[in-house]
Amino acid sequence: MTDRVSTNTPTETKNPIQVVERMMKLLDVLAHHPDPAALKQIAQETGLHPSTAHRILSAMAQSGFVERGEGGTYRLGIRLLELGSLVKSRISLRETAMPAMLKLHAATGESVNLGIRDGDEIVYVERTSSGRSAVRVVHIVGARAPLHTTATGKLFLVEDGMDRVREYGRRTGLPGSTPASITEIGALEKELDKVRRHGVAFDLEEVEIGVRCIAAGVRDDSGELIAGLSVSTPSERFNPDRAPLVREAADEISRALGYVRRTAR
Repeated sequence: MTDRVSTNTPTETKNPIQVVERMMKLLDVLAHHPDPAALKQIAQETGLHPSTAHRILSAMAQSGFVERGEGGTYRLGIRLLELGSLVKSRISLRETAMPAMLKLHAATGESVNLGIRDGDEIVYVERTSSGRSAVRVVHIVGARAPLHTTATGKLFLVEDGMDRVREYGRRTGLPGSTPASITEIGALEKELDKVRRHGVAFDLEEVEIGVRCIAAGVRDDSGELIAGLSVSTPSERFNPDRAPLVREAADEISRALGYVRRTAR
């Protein structure tokens, strides 16, 4: 007599991929609720039967991925925070940025730079070189330049707000690197207003004669501006229409770092 195989195996056992998909649905719904959510509401928003949602949530609660509150409500658990902190600690800005930098370099054929703020200066920490021109581009790794003369620096000044920009102006005196550099606070404020409205910044031979630049901001998972991605070109090849490409590449890096753009409700 042969053993009979039970046909009452739970769906979750027969199809583990489906269980994972349902877990992700539940986590996504909970992530959109700032307060603990009731089981009935969670089930409605995920499209799961309440008994199925309850069973999976109970299993996730045992592992700390969700927490059960009073009245049968649920919210994201501390285990996710622990894992998120671990992931964040292992993320390298330069390594994360490089794929998007190489893609942007391939699309434009120009030098792509990654710059971070250090006090009143921008420091370039990574670069892809174009090799297309004998014109020297100042944005070599380790190079520094004042915030107000660089496209990336202008992004950080916008983030500061006008009061702190005026303090920066008084503190530094707005020294010029070339005749095109902005050295007057009123002109700088007008320039930063344009940067704020368009979401990209330009350096039009303000650091080095014959070199122009477009930059867009890179943000981390908290929404903080942590770097600027820029394309620098000899002036004769400068094309402002590349701004959307630069912005898209910067956004790609931001997403890889965990940044989620908040949408107005």
